[in-house]
Amino acid sequence: MTANNHTLIGTAGGTFLSIAPNIQSEDIAKTVILATIGAVVSFTISLVLKSLNKKHKK
Repeated sequence: MTANNHTLIGTAGGTFLSIAPNIQSEDIAKTVILATIGAVVSFTISLVLKSLNKKHKK
């Protein structure tokens, strides 16, 4: 690993460890639910746009 990777990993780890004690379980559940909904909506919109693009090219 290069020095930049070590710095990045150290910074990310330190940030996580400083935030982790302040996160409550309700916040984690809410974040997981919202992330799941966002991923499903994003995937659905991608499929719709891909389908519309195929129809438009014909």
